[in-house]
Amino acid sequence: MFMGNTDYSKAYMSGYGEPRGRTAYAKAHAKINLTLEVGRARGDGYHTVSMIMQSLRLWDDVEIELLKDGENRVECNIPFLKADTRNLAYRAVLLMEERFGLKQPVFMQIRKKIPIASGLAGGSADAAAALRAMNKLFSLRLSTDELMKIGAEIGSDVPFCLLGGTALATGRGEIVTPLRAFPMTCVILVKPDFSVSTPWAYQQFDLEGPQPAPDVDRFLKAVESRRIESLQPEMINMLERPVSREHPEIPEIKGRLLALGADAASMSGSGPTVYGLFRDGDAARAALMELRRVYPRRYTILMTNTENPRYQQRDPWLAPDTGA
Repeated sequence: MFMGNTDYSKAYMSGYGEPRGRTAYAKAHAKINLTLEVGRARGDGYHTVSMIMQSLRLWDDVEIELLKDGENRVECNIPFLKADTRNLAYRAVLLMEERFGLKQPVFMQIRKKIPIASGLAGGSADAAAALRAMNKLFSLRLSTDELMKIGAEIGSDVPFCLLGGTALATGRGEIVTPLRAFPMTCVILVKPDFSVSTPWAYQQFDLEGPQPAPDVDRFLKAVESRRIESLQPEMINMLERPVSREHPEIPEIKGRLLALGADAASMSGSGPTVYGLFRDGDAARAALMELRRVYPRRYTILMTNTENPRYQQRDPWLAPDTGA
């Protein structure tokens, strides 16, 4: 059972009628990359990056319960996600236990709704939610900045997932600077049935010749103009071209989204998910229906919108070519 109750001291009743221990719940929001610049390879095996990231109103549910005895346990609606160190959320629990000397075992339940291995940071988001839940459950009173420092030890996207909203991530992705919130915008996500390994994507980038890099200032000015159609030239993901060489479905999906009325479209992260931004909700819904007709089985197709838990910009996008 997944609960959003914020009274974390309350004892809930399990499905078997037995009292549950104290629980903490946190949402694990998906993200998209609005821009992604890749720089040189670093000595630690990472590349330097500069990317604008954006939270979505799409999340996994993470709930952690204190157990009286026994060992840590993890349950997920995706059976192959096991309680081992490949599971970033479980690594987050172990790190918090080690860092703060927490001895009481916990039971973590994860309900996945973010497509797996999709470039949407589902694993990093789950880890961020696990850190927040452990912080609440054990009354550690760590600030978001403190949690972000711990999250950087787990994965490059975890600090952003702890902050959420609209932000610029630099370094290997762990240095996160909040930006003015992106306007609320309809988003359609299209994920093919294959996965893309992030290390492989960066290896392909290293084989790629020179290519244009995104300009953060120009992108932010395009947002400030409130003309969504001006975003497309600035929405550069430098992993998209090398990944597309191996997976031509990616530019095909992007072209189809634009043909169906998306004001801008791009690949998220290392892929393979491609997203379209729509100023108009009716156009987005019509595109969603058409995409589900064209890709009936092998694709996960979702409609959501951008979200900022700290502040949501309410200024609407202007209609194209109005001169307003």
